[in-house]
Amino acid sequence: MVQGRSEAIIIVTAAVLALSTLAVSLRCYTRLYIVRAFGWDDKTMLTAIALNIAFCICTFVGATYGIGQKNAWFLERPNNLHIALFSWWLGQIFYILTCVVAKTSIALTLLRITVVRTHAIILYIATTFNIIVGLLFFFFTIFQCKPIDFFWHRMTEHGSCLDPDILIGIAYLYTVVAAVNDFTIGLLPIFMIWNLQMRPRTKFSLAVILGLGMVAGAAVIIRIPFLPNYKDKEFLYATWQISIWSNVEANLGIAAGSMSTIRPLIRKLHSTSFIARIRQRTGTFQLPSRIRKSHRGGGGVYSPTSNNMYRSPTTVPADQVLEQQNPSEESLGR
Repeated sequence: MVQGRSEAIIIVTAAVLALSTLAVSLRCYTRLYIVRAFGWDDKTMLTAIALNIAFCICTFVGATYGIGQKNAWFLERPNNLHIALFSWWLGQIFYILTCVVAKTSIALTLLRITVVRTHAIILYIATTFNIIVGLLFFFFTIFQCKPIDFFWHRMTEHGSCLDPDILIGIAYLYTVVAAVNDFTIGLLPIFMIWNLQMRPRTKFSLAVILGLGMVAGAAVIIRIPFLPNYKDKEFLYATWQISIWSNVEANLGIAAGSMSTIRPLIRKLHSTSFIARIRQRTGTFQLPSRIRKSHRGGGGVYSPTSNNMYRSPTTVPADQVLEQQNPSEESLGR
């Protein structure tokens, strides 16, 4: 029976996995059926969620077999130790790949709406550093022991592993680069939309939505104090916080990167419910003055139940009116 730290790992991982999966599903629906602009950033995010699911499976299996438990717990379950260590090793590989691919997807999303060359260069530089350092951490994680399987067979086989301080140093380097990348991607949208012709309230909401990537950066920073636990003798117990925050970082990064793309879906749902409420309550829709002036024959009120003598010369569906009121926002959601 799973208990203690292991249970906490499973609960937190399941919660954030559900959030990220829902966010990616909404993203795909929005891009495929609403804006009809499924791009490379969406394909990259699908790759990220697939890698993330593999990472979470490793976490579930590892926690079930002993991640989060002290060494004494394995005395009665010696076979569990190999599975727990292997799950940790494999999970870290999927974690690195998930984060690198997810951050790349977010950068590609911003590149779709970037019009200033300087902003594009910043995104390219941040993404390049993220990929390079991520691959460095990736290969160090795989080949930290010789032979490779000595990592999870260290109790029964002969071999050697890198000095834990070396791996911790690489982990610190990756953490710093990942945090800088997240905050760069999170703050850059403020400068990207600063000079756009739109209401301040709309600018603020777009900056917040596009800057959700900083949420993952916060999880990276929170994980820093626990990195020295890599060299603790009670390895699987001492690193349970690293396991939790790694899952939080990966899943929130995916969720934040996907939530920034579903604004057209939210607007469509809001418009649909708004129109339905109007029709249920009054059966009429007053055309805005600037819309009425654009149609020949003046304005007025259209009522589907009124007599012809009271009907306006211009009849415009309400959902068409709302689309005309927001001509530029659709492009921002693509």
